[in-house]
Amino acid sequence: MSVRSRESTDVRRQRIFWAGATAVTVGVGLHLPMFFAASEMHYRLDGMPIDMPMIIGMTLLVLGIAGTVYGLLPSRASGADDTLARVSIQPLDDAPISRAHIALLAVMSLAVTIDVMKPVTLGFVVPGMAEEYGLKSALNPDAGVPVAWFPFMAIVGTVLGSIVWGYLGERIGRKGSIMLAGILFIATAVCGSMPDFRMNIVTCFFMGAAVGGMLPIMFTLISETMPVRRRGFLMVLIGGDVAGAYLITSWLASTLTPEYGWRILWLLGMPTGVLLILLNRWIPESPRFLIVHGRDAEARAVLARYGAKVVPEAESELEVERGITSRWREVLGAALRRNTLIIGLFGLGIGLVTFGFQLWLPSNLQVLGFNEARSDIILRNGALIGLPATIIVAWMYGFWSARKTMILLALTTAAALVTLAALGGEVANHTALLYILLAIPLTATSSMLAMLLTYSSEVYPTKLRSRGTAIAAGASKLGGVAIIGLVLLQIAPPSIVTTALVGAIPLALTAICVTFAGVETRRRGLEQITAAELVPTTAVDRP
Repeated sequence: MSVRSRESTDVRRQRIFWAGATAVTVGVGLHLPMFFAASEMHYRLDGMPIDMPMIIGMTLLVLGIAGTVYGLLPSRASGADDTLARVSIQPLDDAPISRAHIALLAVMSLAVTIDVMKPVTLGFVVPGMAEEYGLKSALNPDAGVPVAWFPFMAIVGTVLGSIVWGYLGERIGRKGSIMLAGILFIATAVCGSMPDFRMNIVTCFFMGAAVGGMLPIMFTLISETMPVRRRGFLMVLIGGDVAGAYLITSWLASTLTPEYGWRILWLLGMPTGVLLILLNRWIPESPRFLIVHGRDAEARAVLARYGAKVVPEAESELEVERGITSRWREVLGAALRRNTLIIGLFGLGIGLVTFGFQLWLPSNLQVLGFNEARSDIILRNGALIGLPATIIVAWMYGFWSARKTMILLALTTAAALVTLAALGGEVANHTALLYILLAIPLTATSSMLAMLLTYSSEVYPTKLRSRGTAIAAGASKLGGVAIIGLVLLQIAPPSIVTTALVGAIPLALTAICVTFAGVETRRRGLEQITAAELVPTTAVDRP
């Protein structure tokens, strides 16, 4: 395809994308009248019939999403593999931090917050949802259908979303994948106006898919854009904003749900998704992705914004990727199998804490005797106490040791969870200790997830970076599928003691695995790490 023809096609697809995004937004807006009409019933919609505006809105959602997907499909230039071998983008790793970098970091930090607020919201809506629909929960153990089906389908969606977005990141690009997730954030806000529990489950599944896919792609983009000297520090710092997302969500829950009910937390997905889409001008496409796909001119333009440039070389360090293809089986190849297994195991441990312990905290605190508002405040304060620690953790990962920081946080979190389990219900009588024991897992787990996504985006080559990072995200959600599945089978009641122990044991085990087989990535260029992994006998030695 010629350059002029490709540019014409891209312009047409951009128009279709924005038309689709508009249709999705209007479609969600048509669901809002039913929600506001239920104000006299404290916004309870259970059993209400679907009206015509909602039917029209659903039609617009389907058509709009289809349009945005088509609009995001990029054109591919010819000669991509040859271009990859002829150039080096190593200067990007030496570029200073510029205003463009700062703008990208600000937007990505906001995007991480928006993304993480979705699964965090699950824990805060479960009590109200169970009460409205009469579902089985920790506060209503004698009911029939378990409310756990709701978070279960969301977490299943995140696992599948990680896989799908891992492919999309290589097919439509890092930026396109982020935009598609933003569109689904807007669309799935309709969960807040669904009058039937089954409809809530369906919309929540697609919300989970977008969440599971967007987070690893964002880390992939940042790793391919940030200078190597500050890459680890900045990425973990941004990822540590998971704790900030928990803080914001707990504050919104304690402020809004007493007046508007649990549904308002889902409806917030509409304005936050729109905000993410409108910030797209500050989200670049990855220059490494563009080079791999033969779009050299676009790559040069992006690099120029970040104080770097493409440098022709006779033997580029990227040439080690010539034998790599963008296929899932490559991540289990001989050279990358060890990294994949470590990342998968560590992600599983993080997921068991996040969705085994944290997901049920609002309900478990109420079981301990705190009312709904008080439990939300306790979680907010716990997250607030631990939030400053994210800066320290980011510094340790970026400037001390990536591998040792991962190990230290895993062991510290395991120790806090074991202590919490040992105290059991008695911890409710020691508020200060309760805050500390909650602050550690709330902060450390979010930082560990940030480190895992950062780590996975560093140890895989460019052609597999989206897929490798998707494995990390998917594994962390697979732990949620496992623990919530046990809850549904009534094998593991979600008590605070049980969930703490289930999370502590695998974290301790995975810390041991990272100790003996982890890769040190601190202050190493992406191509340098790739060369060491793919050609260990001739490349830079593994630290």
